[in-house]
Amino acid sequence: MTSTSQFGDPILEKRGYKINGQNHLNLFNNRQQPKKKRKSRTAFTNHQIFELEKRFLYQKYLSPADRDEIASSLGLTNAQVITWFQNRRAKLKRDMEELKKDVESAKILSAHKSFLENVQDLGILKKKAVICEDDCPKNLVVSSGK
Repeated sequence: MTSTSQFGDPILEKRGYKINGQNHLNLFNNRQQPKKKRKSRTAFTNHQIFELEKRFLYQKYLSPADRDEIASSLGLTNAQVITWFQNRRAKLKRDMEELKKDVESAKILSAHKSFLENVQDLGILKKKAVICEDDCPKNLVVSSGK
């Protein structure tokens, strides 16, 4: 027979889930923490995207001075410019990995295609050899062309 303490359930108490009669897991849920409002998504204008992309073509990482200059010229905050460049580098990485997979797939397909063409060529040669057995001269001499 298991003994229960003043707090109730012996299994939960043994495992440390109850403190002073309250479920330990609910203590965290009962706290009234102010919920942070999530910042809304930035809607970049076409001009801003064009300028950011243009800069990204030749400069993947910005110095703080460059970041300040771009942010002020485009009417963005430093945080928005930082986030845009981080996201753009991540997109570039994804695109490069996808391209690498496509190239590998193309190499495999090319090898298969080449193999199938060789097999097909062998089949054609075999057919020609069968046809030639009856019609070709028996003592055919092949010269080296010298």
